[in-house]
Amino acid sequence: MIDPSAGGSEQPIAFDELVVMYEKKIFNVIYRILGDYEEAADLTQETFISAFKGFSRFRGDSQIYTWIYQIAINHCRNRLRQRSRARRIPVDSLDQPKAWENEESGQQREIADLSYAPHVLLEEKELHERIMDAVQSLAPDYRTVVVLRELQGLSYNEIADVTGLSLDNVKTRLSRARGMLRRKLEPYYRQD
Repeated sequence: MIDPSAGGSEQPIAFDELVVMYEKKIFNVIYRILGDYEEAADLTQETFISAFKGFSRFRGDSQIYTWIYQIAINHCRNRLRQRSRARRIPVDSLDQPKAWENEESGQQREIADLSYAPHVLLEEKELHERIMDAVQSLAPDYRTVVVLRELQGLSYNEIADVTGLSLDNVKTRLSRARGMLRRKLEPYYRQD
């Protein structure tokens, strides 16, 4: 059982409840950082295995979800280092849809309102893909803070806790990353 004061809840919760509570959020963070569905699934599992093994060392200095995010970010950093050492470049098949578009993968697409005209839905999908491609093209240090802030909704302080950066460094990286994204996406939002 988990100490209620560490998680901010009133009653102790079991570790498997933590997995249920945070698995999707952790998967989404990892997926946005790595851009690979299968790798994200593997690292999500590794994150929770590491959290389970290290739980006895959890001091309660931060909230539980911040601690789990930190483990996930560390796993992502390690995987990105492995990638750079291997100099492996992922190539998408033109015959296969991306994993996040695959209906069987369990991921749901975010286009829910069917009242839009087909061309509007297509434009939204293309814009979403462009944004995700732009985020994926950022250097890992910038991508991490953008994913945590803009896609996961963590506060600056939480991002600092998760990444081990100072609050000023988080703000600086986020500002620079937003500027890079703005420049990359400018042709798509510029009004002519």
